[in-house]
Amino acid sequence: MKESGGRHELKHYINYGDLLQIRSRLKCVARHDENAADGGGYRVRSLYFDNYNDKVLREKIDGVDEREKFRLRLYNNDSSFIRLEKKTKKNGLCYKKSALITKEECKRLLEGDAGVLKENGNQLLLELYAKMCFQQLRPKNIVDYMREAYVFPAGNVRITLDYDIRSGSDVGTFLETEINTVSIPKVFILEVKYDKFLPELMRGVVSLSSRQSAAFSKYAAARII
Repeated sequence: MKESGGRHELKHYINYGDLLQIRSRLKCVARHDENAADGGGYRVRSLYFDNYNDKVLREKIDGVDEREKFRLRLYNNDSSFIRLEKKTKKNGLCYKKSALITKEECKRLLEGDAGVLKENGNQLLLELYAKMCFQQLRPKNIVDYMREAYVFPAGNVRITLDYDIRSGSDVGTFLETEINTVSIPKVFILEVKYDKFLPELMRGVVSLSSRQSAAFSKYAAARII
């Protein structure tokens, strides 16, 4: 299981003009991350878990300080590499744990066989199994979008531009190449993640005087469209 330390995470609603401006700046000072093999963007698909009472969605909307969410994630429709991720927010910092899950394990989970999580033996998968039992977490909603990601070594900065965000309610199709989704129109998101400090150079690159940090959640947006 891979675990990250607490990181700062800032999110901003931007428009298409902002995106073009920030993209042009980033290309001068940062490099594309490892998922962008062709030097461009890549497709991200996430499947979020929630319960019958929409616990995860409600905690996000209510701004609960200590909250968590589980999701399955794959890239560019490639089901040969799937991760289970747990994101936790506490005291303004974000933490993430992740573990690999096979396509067959994922397929069984989508079919309702939560017991497959026990067979793997991984601690994160076991935690999800326990919370599927006691909190009644279930696969709830798919979020699919394009992402451009840039990294800068000082401060361990990672900046992402997300767009063409789409929502899908048929969770059983998560592993399929083509799925039915609904567009969340005119939404462009800038995310800035860093460890202890954000270098002034990168602060200037992503600076938009007319944009304020916002508590945006793609999962929440996908659920309430």
